[in-house]
Amino acid sequence: MTPPTHPLRLHSFRLLFIGRTLSALGDAVVPAALAIAITRATDGSATALAIVLGCSMVPKLLLLPLGGVLGDRFDVRKVALVTDLVRCAAQLFVGAELIGSDPQLLHIAAAEVVGGIASAFAMPTASPLVTGTTEGPERQKANSLMSAARNAAFFGGPGVAGLLVFTAGPGWAFVLDAATFAASAALLAAIRVRRTPIPRRSMRADLVEGWSEVRSRDWYWTSLIAHATWNGAAAVLATLGPIVARDRLGGDDVWIYLLQASTAGLVVGSLLASRAKLSRPVLVANLGLATYALPLILLAVAAPAPLLIASYGIALGALGFLNPVWETTVQDAVPAGVLARVTSYDWLLSLAAMPVGYAAAPLAANAWGTATPLAVAAVLVAAACLGTALVPGVRRVGRVPAAAAPQVPSTAGRA
Repeated sequence: MTPPTHPLRLHSFRLLFIGRTLSALGDAVVPAALAIAITRATDGSATALAIVLGCSMVPKLLLLPLGGVLGDRFDVRKVALVTDLVRCAAQLFVGAELIGSDPQLLHIAAAEVVGGIASAFAMPTASPLVTGTTEGPERQKANSLMSAARNAAFFGGPGVAGLLVFTAGPGWAFVLDAATFAASAALLAAIRVRRTPIPRRSMRADLVEGWSEVRSRDWYWTSLIAHATWNGAAAVLATLGPIVARDRLGGDDVWIYLLQASTAGLVVGSLLASRAKLSRPVLVANLGLATYALPLILLAVAAPAPLLIASYGIALGALGFLNPVWETTVQDAVPAGVLARVTSYDWLLSLAAMPVGYAAAPLAANAWGTATPLAVAAVLVAAACLGTALVPGVRRVGRVPAAAAPQVPSTAGRA
């Protein structure tokens, strides 16, 4: 039996990998630069920063299902290419605004709206691009490589952002991000992606079909509940963690070490996933996510910093392992013609839980102290992730050849 080709030997996937890695590096530079730029321009207004961030997040959440429909209806390569060009223009505009002498908050917010809209159409293209440039046996390694490169980019991104911000100014971080989007678009123009045409129907029918594919798989929608709970808990930790680190664990440097440990864990977990051959991948990955309860509890009781940092690295290693395993399982199980819509619902549920965590954490902390919301989040994560083991589909689902992916009839009458 011929062993599967390494995905980086495949011309189209190799170009896709390079483009996505460059884009991830640019994206990793922007958050720190944006926070510094807005606080400088508004004399430290947290409200102004929240407004700008919301201008990107809200349209992204609202339009994700529509982005999934377009990703399935049209050539996914062209959709991804156009969204890269739109985001390139938006980031270039923000960069020029910040490099100028009098940046206007309204102009930056408007550009973030445009970027958020483009992201809603870009995110559902990720899985179809991988499935369209690789074959089944290569996909888990391909997904692991993409995940590891993305996580490594976020490891180095803040350092690059700091270098640019404090030497040339925050505007140049956006120029760099625009350049990475332009490079990604150029590489997308040079690749070939297999496409599965779907019959033209109404927008509503396409949306219903995508949701029906999610709902028809008990392992999928129950896992999404667990993943959404994890993301909500992550928002609680991200909101309260810096406060606990500063007030009870010795200072802001503890939080920095925690973040570095998390990024290292993500990269290691992604690389381990490339070699994993699991008969029950979703079960193992979901059980691994339950380890996130440990750093939450340790943070709640203000445990010694080394123990907390180690536990957080392990927990994020479990997330790094889950992402490519989950993506590969979904790509193998879901028919290609509906994959963008299915993954758009996946993103929607995952992202929607985070604003809830961001909003609830400070309110609960003001009422009962930081320990209570952290402990509650730990219990919810453990219950949701471990609870998926009770679902028959989660215990059964495994990797199957793409050609043998189950064709579950949907209420929309998919052909």
